[in-house]
Amino acid sequence: MTSIAGTTRDVITHPVIWGNHRFDLTDTGGLFGHSEDPLHALVMEQGSRALKSADLIVMVVDGREGLIPGDEDIARATRDANVPVILAINKSDDRRARAGALELYRLGFEHVIEISAEHGEGVGDLLETIVEKLELRTEPDREPGTGNGEPDAQETAIAIVGRPNAGKSSLVNHLLREDRMIVSEVPGTTRDSVDSLLQWHRRTFRIVDTAGIRKPGKVSKSQVESVSVLLAKRAIERADVVVLVIDATVGPTDQDGAIAGAAKEAGKGIIVAANKWDLMKSAEGVDATKAFDENLRYQLKFLDYAPIIHISAVTGERTPKLLEVVDKVAAAARTRVPTGELNRFIEKITTSSPPVTSGKRNVRVMYASQTSVAPPTFVLFTNSEAKLHFSYERFLENRLRESYGFFGNPIRIQVRGRKGARRGEERKTASERAPDRRKPVKKGPGSKSTRGDRIRQARRGPTKGRKRR
Repeated sequence: MTSIAGTTRDVITHPVIWGNHRFDLTDTGGLFGHSEDPLHALVMEQGSRALKSADLIVMVVDGREGLIPGDEDIARATRDANVPVILAINKSDDRRARAGALELYRLGFEHVIEISAEHGEGVGDLLETIVEKLELRTEPDREPGTGNGEPDAQETAIAIVGRPNAGKSSLVNHLLREDRMIVSEVPGTTRDSVDSLLQWHRRTFRIVDTAGIRKPGKVSKSQVESVSVLLAKRAIERADVVVLVIDATVGPTDQDGAIAGAAKEAGKGIIVAANKWDLMKSAEGVDATKAFDENLRYQLKFLDYAPIIHISAVTGERTPKLLEVVDKVAAAARTRVPTGELNRFIEKITTSSPPVTSGKRNVRVMYASQTSVAPPTFVLFTNSEAKLHFSYERFLENRLRESYGFFGNPIRIQVRGRKGARRGEERKTASERAPDRRKPVKKGPGSKSTRGDRIRQARRGPTKGRKRR
């Protein structure tokens, strides 16, 4: 993630496609050598577990440093795993690494490949060797929904987000029913966004555990934390459903609101999970739960559509219910309203409650259409370019929720005025609408009278000798 030593802590697994071959690649934290990280023992435990479950090990060494005692310890541990081992000598593009690479051959591995991870040199040869040693068969290309006669299961990506020490990693471990993530009371334990697959009731969930997101002013002081927060925000963008984990003993904070606002801005379905509910036993009861939820709704007014679930990641209380709610939110995000039905609905609503605008001109909705899902987006075509008042857009959003659900998802409403329509607040004068029209000419003394002047004079009669009244 960064050039700082000891950055990686959790075991990170990602699928790899090389040609027509597919396999999972797992990255571990540093297993040997001195480290000032207080969680180094947990990192070693997670990495050792990954070594025992591997079908092939790629041992990466630094060509610049050459052979060091720690490399011999790692080599001994990889041999004890009784699986094929490939020695990858990194940074081989540097001249200083040539002498060190010769020393590393003394480790005695059969397959040695010199690479440069930064510039990609030799990585293709490494992948070819991995495929060869794993004896992977070539998988034929197939279209989705073909092959075994069953359609491909739709995968739902879930981003677990929140402030540090809210219990995100503990929640992921309980959902997966294994110690997949490193859990510690030290704030900022999780640094990477780690993906894990979960099969639940014939559904596939990709659960992404993210680093705790603090205020930007505090994050900027640490390069590692800055990158961690950036990865967490990217996880929100590629998620289908965002689970905002809040520490129930602390309650909602301004930072929780900022995280939730980022999820709403990205158009993601949102669930608020009040964690550590087992510590709220003293205040348990219908009234206490209602008071907590009312305070949360007050602090996060813009999330009035998001469901709230009270859980305990440590005891597992109501965690199965969380997956049920995630499934409902993901399904609601894909809801599509037929165009004909939508237009009948909009006509009924706008007739009983005409649109309200910030200007003086009346606006009429001529046509409506749902242009996309996830998030549900509706476009209203009007007879004027005047914008609807935000309160009326909120009114339409509430009516749509009452009729079609969209459980836990934000609704976006866009208004498009008819081309060429005038804005009510920008009416033009007669001279502006007809700039070439002939303007009246003011005449001075002695000017020649026009035909119109002579006609008007004849109607008034001779002016000589007339008495003024």
